[in-house]
Amino acid sequence: IDAYQTAIAIKSDFPAAYNNMGNALQIIGKLDDAISAYKSAINIDPHYVEALSNLGNALQDKGNLSEALSVYDLALKIQPSFAAAYRNLSLISEYDVNDPQIKQVEKLYEEDQLTDEDRCHLSFTLYKMYDDLGKIDQAFSHLSKGNRLRKKHLNYDISEDKKLFQLLKKTQNKICNFKINITSSSEELTPIFIVGMPRSGTTLVEQVISSHSDVSGLGELHFLSKLCKEFLTGKKSLSKKNLKELRANYLLELQKLSSGSKFITDKMPHNFRFLPFIFTAFPEAKVIHVQRDPSATCWSNYKHYFATDGIGYCYDLNDTVAFYKLYRDLMSFWKSKYEDKIYDLNYELLTTDQETETKKLIKHLELNWEEACLSPHKNKRSVKTASQQQVRQKIYQGSSDAWRKYEFYLKDTFDNLASLEK
Repeated sequence: IDAYQTAIAIKSDFPAAYNNMGNALQIIGKLDDAISAYKSAINIDPHYVEALSNLGNALQDKGNLSEALSVYDLALKIQPSFAAAYRNLSLISEYDVNDPQIKQVEKLYEEDQLTDEDRCHLSFTLYKMYDDLGKIDQAFSHLSKGNRLRKKHLNYDISEDKKLFQLLKKTQNKICNFKINITSSSEELTPIFIVGMPRSGTTLVEQVISSHSDVSGLGELHFLSKLCKEFLTGKKSLSKKNLKELRANYLLELQKLSSGSKFITDKMPHNFRFLPFIFTAFPEAKVIHVQRDPSATCWSNYKHYFATDGIGYCYDLNDTVAFYKLYRDLMSFWKSKYEDKIYDLNYELLTTDQETETKKLIKHLELNWEEACLSPHKNKRSVKTASQQQVRQKIYQGSSDAWRKYEFYLKDTFDNLASLEK
C-alpha cells in the first residue's frame, strides 16, 4: 500500500496504481478505502473494466448487491467478452428464461479463441444459469467442464495433501513436548479459531460470534498457515523460543486488524490442520470445529469456484471426497489428543435450533449473552467468502439437501461418507 501511494504521489493519474492499491486494501479488510481507490482508478479511466469488476467484488463483500450489479453490468457493456465479470455477476443474480444474458454467455462460450481461463469462468456461469432454470443436465455438464479446467490450471495432486497430513501427525508427537506459559495482559487479544471444511458453515458461525460487541470478525486470515508452514518445511525448528515467536508474530498481525476488540475470530477453515500449534502457542484460545452433512459439504465445495488457488481438491469429485476423508481422519486424531479443547458445532443443529445452539456457543466462549447473536444477518461486517450471500439472510433450513437434485450424476461418489460422522 505504501508503494502504491508513493507511485500515486509521483503520478497522480496512474489508474493501475489505484486499482492495485484497492486490491491490497481489500485483502486486509479495509473495504471503504478499497472502494475509494477503485473509484479513483475509474474516474481516471472510465473504461477500466478490471477496476470496475474489482469494485463490484468489494461492493459484494459489503453487501451492497444492487450497486455491485450495476457496476458489473457497466463493465460488461464496455467489454461484453469479460468472462470473469459474468461469473461474479452470476453469484448475486437469479436467472429466468427471459434473461438476455443467458444467450450472451452461451454465444460467447462457443467462440473458438477463448482462453481456458475464460472458458472456465463461463462454464461456472452457465452452471449457475441452468441451475436457476432447473436445467439440471446442462448445469451439471458445464459444472464438470469448469471444474476440469480449473483443476488443470492449478495442477492439483491429492498425494501432496496426503503427505502433508502424515507430516502433521508426526509433528504433533514433537510439539506436545513444549508448553508455553503466558501472562495475561489486558491489552492482549484472545483468538477464536473457527475451523472445519470450507463450505461447512464457518462463515455463518463467524457472523454469529462477531455479532457480539466484544468480538471482531477478521475472516479468513493466512497468517497462521504461513507461520506454521515454516516449521513443517524445516525453515524453523520446533523449540519453545520459536513457538513463542510464532505467538508474538501472529498476535502482532491481529493487533493491526482488531479495531480495539478483546476477542477476534480467525475463520480460516484449513487451520484445522494446525491445532497442535494453536493449543501450544495459544493456550487461552478457543477452537470451534464446525461440522455439516458430509455430502452437502463435498457438493458445496465442488460447485464453487474459489478465487484462491489453495483449494485445488474441490475441482474433482473424487479428490473432494478423498480430502474430506483426510480431514475427518486428522480431526479424529486431534480429538484423541485434545478432546476437551475442541468445541464441535453442528451446522444443521444451528439452523434447526438456532437459539439453543447459539446460547451454548456464546457460553462456551465465556462471553456475556447478547441478543444480537441471534440476528447474524444484520451483522454489517464485510464477508469475503463464497458464503457471503447466504449469511446476509436470516438463518434458514434445508441448504444441506441442495445436492440431492444432482444425486443421479454423482453415481456412488458420496457412498459411505455418512459413516465417517459416526
